[in-house]
Amino acid sequence: MEKKRVLFVSQEIMPYIEETPIGRIGRYLPQGIQEKGKEIRTFMPRYGTINERRNQLHEVIRLSGMNLIIDNNDHPLIIKVASIQQARMQIYFIDNEDYFQRKANLYDKNGKFFDDNDERAIFFARGVLETVKKLGWSPDIIHCHGWFTSLIPLYVKKSYRDNPLFNETKVVISIYDDDFKEEMHADISKKIKYDGVTKQDLAYYKKTNFVNLIKAAVQYSDGVIIGSRKINKELLEYVGKSGKPVLDYQGEEQYLEAFSDFYDKILIEEPVVSR
Repeated sequence: MEKKRVLFVSQEIMPYIEETPIGRIGRYLPQGIQEKGKEIRTFMPRYGTINERRNQLHEVIRLSGMNLIIDNNDHPLIIKVASIQQARMQIYFIDNEDYFQRKANLYDKNGKFFDDNDERAIFFARGVLETVKKLGWSPDIIHCHGWFTSLIPLYVKKSYRDNPLFNETKVVISIYDDDFKEEMHADISKKIKYDGVTKQDLAYYKKTNFVNLIKAAVQYSDGVIIGSRKINKELLEYVGKSGKPVLDYQGEEQYLEAFSDFYDKILIEEPVVSR
């Protein structure tokens, strides 16, 4: 029987960023799923805080070189890779000089939310999917971790749904307590718009705050995992009413078996139609 393929897309992965709950899951979940016999690929942003020499990142020339157009501007897509030897696991990094060279992740040194985080998230989501296309690797499941990955479900279900690599792909979103208080630019929907994304789809992004970003991600996902002990109450209520399969919070020790079983359940279930 052919191995099932799981694509992990994470906002944070240890040891490339300081330790966080998302970073720990990003590090150990793919390894555990691989050890259970599934094939994996793992992606994260190449934040400027990552020491490339210490972590032995190097550019993958055959995957780099594409330009992504966001808000009528061309942005070169650079792909780097590193290995976590003890886990026999490679990590792919999405990089770009405009978006990921600064020496900070999502907030500046004064704790201010970066003004272009909307474009950075768009670039990251599209960059991941374009790189997977170049790899010619068809994921059965895409599992997204952190709000920075929240545009992946929309693009998979709308922009890439006719691509044979993605037309049967199921998407799972883990929801965490990584809320941000800021609102993104009012014109974010114009920037998000891409092949297959309709005006109706963009309605979710009229007021783009943390809650609305995640609601849209839930809408275009096939399953939801509660990733933190406490998450936003409005989101919890929304998820409950969504009709999507939901896996409750599992803690940070015993989640592996439950996540693996949840993937298997999602793969055999008929999708809940997004309205």
